[in-house]
Amino acid sequence: MTKTSTESPVLFNQKGYDHFHEFLGQENFTKIFILVDSNTHVHCLSSFLQKLETQLEVEVLEIEVGEEIKTIETCSSLWEALSDLGGDRKSLLVNLGGGVVTDLGGFVAAAFKRGIACVHFPTTLLSMVDAALGGKNGVNLGALKNQVGIIRKPEMVVIDMSFLETLASSEMRSGLAEMLKHGLIADEDYWNRLKSLKDLDLTDLEGLVKESIVIKEQVVAQDPLEKGLRKSLNFGHTLGHAIESYFLESPAKQKLLHGEAVAAGMVLAAYLSTELEGFPKEKRDEINLVIHSIYGKTDFTEEDQKKIIDLLKFDKKNEGGKINFVLLRQIGEPVIDREVPNTLIHEAFRYYLTPQEDAQSE
Repeated sequence: MTKTSTESPVLFNQKGYDHFHEFLGQENFTKIFILVDSNTHVHCLSSFLQKLETQLEVEVLEIEVGEEIKTIETCSSLWEALSDLGGDRKSLLVNLGGGVVTDLGGFVAAAFKRGIACVHFPTTLLSMVDAALGGKNGVNLGALKNQVGIIRKPEMVVIDMSFLETLASSEMRSGLAEMLKHGLIADEDYWNRLKSLKDLDLTDLEGLVKESIVIKEQVVAQDPLEKGLRKSLNFGHTLGHAIESYFLESPAKQKLLHGEAVAAGMVLAAYLSTELEGFPKEKRDEINLVIHSIYGKTDFTEEDQKKIIDLLKFDKKNEGGKINFVLLRQIGEPVIDREVPNTLIHEAFRYYLTPQEDAQSE
């Protein structure tokens, strides 16, 4: 079990189920609701129900798949369903899914009847190492990421590594982006071990996932409400979220997974770090090489870049109209609340798009 004083317990595999069942026995719940999306309904729900030991009535709530469904309208439909199905203040909501399910489900639980208990069972690598941790819950406004939400911890997070066997390689790479980020902001040794994992499989992955969780939990424990240090977890996300939102709302673009957008954002942030914080060029180029070898290169036209930069003004980390970035002085030494001029952002995009050999010769 991984646990800190200010964080929900994070438990793995059978020990997690044992703790969950002990928790069910201790609490006087009236009913269990299980939130799934159409993917986890097919690939994960049956396995979960086979392991669930309870005499309580169980209801399954299903939503569609995708970031587009992470809206207040979806929440409203779930609140109505909970009410229609007899949900009360002693109901438990189990969120069985990836980041959309845990983000949205946590928000639904926090607001229904002024707050019911919830437990996360993350089913994707991304949700295991990031979305299900730290108590952030919320929804998007249109294509704008996580504009409405609340920080409220689940009762626990249970990680069943067998769920990863259902994932496509693209989803595994999406989760790897957050693990790479944890290495870059906190632990160069961890980054060095992860950067060679181009083809992720389940061999030894549990240990790496646990390390990633420890890094995030240590940061969150010191700054649960994101007043300072916790902002470092947004490395690559300022531009990454804007890129993700732009590709989500643009009909001509193929939408990017969260980790794919953040990966591009980390290359851009590494360039800005060199220009503004003296981050070593050789490490900047290494990040560029590693990211491109895993995720390939996303094409950004000049018009794309302008629209992405325009979206930065909606970033929830902004204060007083200032766009704040997380940069690096060294690997493991983040710098928060750094303003960046638009001219440098355009330069960062040029660096990202430059062929690798030319970029390294700069």
